[in-house]
Amino acid sequence: MVRVIVVDDEEDMADTIAQSLEIEGIEVVAKGYDGEEAFQLYDKYKPDVILLDMKMPNYDGAYAVEKITSKYPDAKIIVVTAYMKYVFPVNKVKAIFSKPYDTDELIARINELK
Repeated sequence: MVRVIVVDDEEDMADTIAQSLEIEGIEVVAKGYDGEEAFQLYDKYKPDVILLDMKMPNYDGAYAVEKITSKYPDAKIIVVTAYMKYVFPVNKVKAIFSKPYDTDELIARINELK
């Protein structure tokens, strides 16, 4: 079973994404709400994939991508964001999905990365 962490500053969005994944048999091992928490959760659980929003208060997604990939260069990070004007660290993420996203496409990409 694929193990995933979902990080989004909007708790309802994190819950919605997590529920969608769990319905499809993907194990959500944790949810977080900012970039620092994303790193802490990744460090603790070492999931197969982390889904990460970019625009978050305090520590944003770019912070999380840099911190995670500096310690875990093979981390499989998927960005799921509504803020597409963000400067994405594209060489460090495996996919970028714009909200609203296609659930089937997201799940397919997660399963490809496992």
